[in-house]
Amino acid sequence: MSELQSALDALVAEDLHGLTDGAVLDRTALLVQVVNRASAELTRTVRHAELTQTCEHDGLKSMRSWLIGHARLSQTEASRVVRSGRVLEHFPALAAGFAQGEITAAQVNVVAEKIGAGEVARAEEQGIDLTAFDQVWARVATESPHESLAAAVQAFENALDPDGPEPDPTEGRRLTIVKHADGSISLRADLDVVGGEKVQAAIESIVQADRPKGDERTRAQQNADGLVQLCENQLASGNLPVLRTVKPHVVVGVDLEDLVDPATGPGAGEMGFGATISAARARYLACDGSISRIVMGPDGTPLDLGRDHRVVTPGLRKAVERRDKSCVFAGCGAPSWWCDVHHLIHWLHGGETSLQNSALLCERHHTKVHHGFRVERDPGGRWRTYRPDDTEILIGALPH
Repeated sequence: MSELQSALDALVAEDLHGLTDGAVLDRTALLVQVVNRASAELTRTVRHAELTQTCEHDGLKSMRSWLIGHARLSQTEASRVVRSGRVLEHFPALAAGFAQGEITAAQVNVVAEKIGAGEVARAEEQGIDLTAFDQVWARVATESPHESLAAAVQAFENALDPDGPEPDPTEGRRLTIVKHADGSISLRADLDVVGGEKVQAAIESIVQADRPKGDERTRAQQNADGLVQLCENQLASGNLPVLRTVKPHVVVGVDLEDLVDPATGPGAGEMGFGATISAARARYLACDGSISRIVMGPDGTPLDLGRDHRVVTPGLRKAVERRDKSCVFAGCGAPSWWCDVHHLIHWLHGGETSLQNSALLCERHHTKVHHGFRVERDPGGRWRTYRPDDTEILIGALPH
């Protein structure tokens, strides 16, 4: 890497006015090739990082998030890099041309925008020769104008679906939910091809975005975690239909003594549908929730029902959103409507419910902070993020 940096420094120092016209054009062509090769290497590296979930080192869930937060790429550009890395695994000729600098990142994106894992799977099911398309695309990309590649990719899409769209077969959809005595549930679903594809695509996107090192979960466990995360995202979005005058939400009942006890307290909280959770998990949910006081009699009868009290008032939340604007965890930047207001010192332990003791954190990083990571606001108003080993996560730090 140091040699690469030195070569770039030498290029910058070169006096362009001392070059002939032909030399300037040769230099331009060479730089295009260098940029292509560097883009290919970036794409390869990002794909490796995605597969090994390297971004977890900085507390982020995906390489797209890391590229946006740490490398300051736009959302569109970050998506392009990640998407290209995924598709090139299926098209070695295209990948080779990219690595050699003969194919541009934009050309690779022409393929990646249209061809994903679903299209590749469908092609294999239909016996379509991916190798032939790969070789044609590589040749078109290196020999023809940029626009010609789009037409070649369209030929692939036409081969996938020569008969056009099918009718909507949705009558056979069934979903049965069976709740057990401990509050856990079992699901049984029957879905048509279209509905099943949608469910698989949604869950697969979450599964593929969360592949940490040393993951020993079975595929069934990964799918279940993906389904729960999908529902969690929807609940957090606030866009689900209103249910009996209120938005659907998670309900936890826990004794005050268990809630304030610093011990974990397994089985201390009861969920709205009957399951139990630990006191530690209940404290996490209480960080930015709505608290209702219920005084119980000795026979378990409610004697007094206090009104709901929001730990974080709407006015305070507006002030925190105005100050922080997005998740303050280093490299994240998730919008405010994805975020909770986190108490830097939990209100259960005497922390004030105030602007100075509050931080805007997305759901993922709120959990991270409750499990070892730490955010602090320095006297200058800058947020700093620390790993569990107290090393700081720095944005844009150059490698040494």
